[in-house]
Amino acid sequence: MKAKSRILIIDDEEKLRQLLSRIIELEDFQVFQAANANRGLQLLEQEKNIDLIITDVKLPDANGIELVGQIKTKYPLSEVIVMTAFGTIHDGVKAIKLGAFDYFTKGDDNEQIIPAINRAIEKVQLQKRIAELENKLENKISFETILGKSEPIQETIRIARKVAPTDSTVLLEGETGVGKELFAQAIHNASGRRTKSFVAVNCSAFPKDLLESELFGHRKGAFTGATNDKKGLFEEAHEGTLFLDEMGEMNLDLQAKLLRVLETQTFIKVGDSKPTKVNVRIIAATNRNLKKESEQEHFRPDLYYRLSTFKITVPSLRERKKDIADLANYFLTVYSAKIKKRITSMDKEFVQQLKNYEWRGNIRELKNIIERAVILCDTETLSIDLLPAEIIHCETTSLSPSVTTLEGMEKIHIQKIIHLAKGNKTKAAELLGIGLTTLYRKIEEYHLEK
Repeated sequence: MKAKSRILIIDDEEKLRQLLSRIIELEDFQVFQAANANRGLQLLEQEKNIDLIITDVKLPDANGIELVGQIKTKYPLSEVIVMTAFGTIHDGVKAIKLGAFDYFTKGDDNEQIIPAINRAIEKVQLQKRIAELENKLENKISFETILGKSEPIQETIRIARKVAPTDSTVLLEGETGVGKELFAQAIHNASGRRTKSFVAVNCSAFPKDLLESELFGHRKGAFTGATNDKKGLFEEAHEGTLFLDEMGEMNLDLQAKLLRVLETQTFIKVGDSKPTKVNVRIIAATNRNLKKESEQEHFRPDLYYRLSTFKITVPSLRERKKDIADLANYFLTVYSAKIKKRITSMDKEFVQQLKNYEWRGNIRELKNIIERAVILCDTETLSIDLLPAEIIHCETTSLSPSVTTLEGMEKIHIQKIIHLAKGNKTKAAELLGIGLTTLYRKIEEYHLEK
């Protein structure tokens, strides 16, 4: 049974506190009460995991707005809603700057408080999920940290879990940006080698001679500039895992040497004559079709068959569109926290257009787009006009009425033009070729922000 979210009410007016408590409990939340700031802080310390604090501004022993700063400093994952009988714009602005989730005047909150509580709890839950992922031991990525509930990604995780405990060589195939290194780390951390090193190298980042030295190491004097003996990445990964990314870019001569290591677990350092023995598991990754490359003699067939002992194809984002909203929400929380902006949601058109787009750059591209939108956003919600033109005008692959009807397309176009005109309605009307009165009518009709 899922645990109830926990809410603390701090208010010295007992009748109001009891009434609000009852209303919130009827929404299936667990409620704690405190008549002053000191008791509220004691409860926060005792209970440890209170999700939301609702506090009055005028408390017997403290100013509720100043209390917001204390709470957010000590309990950054909790949210605070401020309520007062005498609301001012100055107090509201100050509360928000100190980290309050929302600010209400008592008496005006009857229809607003429960939706606000639900939004705050949603944010808390997402923040806790992110903290849980980030608080794992450094580089201890697990299959649980891979986001996605769609069938393609869950099936990939299921297959990867099967091979993880073995020492089998694994070949991860998939487009650029799908998260192949994430899977490599998860496989390593679910294996018997998890207490040893996970060493990653991008084979496309080095010229042939330098990559050989990086992988196998060299002896002093092996070439100009080799002033000392150097351990290679195979030795660094001894008893652990070596992740070879962009495997398809490796030179054919070096492929032959790698094949020998896979078969004998020995190699010869550059400038040495004696073999060095290692115990290393290899996980390779590529965005190319190595089977086809081997048939065309652009990749060694014997190495391909050795690497593909166990092959896993990581699905593209196009194949798992059900995960786009969750991934986007994750990146929204990460980047709004980093940039210190209070952005809590994405509107329906924004999410739908993300789902319409083809995402050739996959998760990496989605992450960059959300970061860009967060930087541009001046409200609490990401809207479609914050997306680049190529995404706004991408060919629709969904049958959502919001983007396939003439009205839906008109709404999107008007939003974009208003954004380009920086909110200047007169200029936007000129760009659209319509009268200002018509523009305002369209804004009313489509519930666009004025």
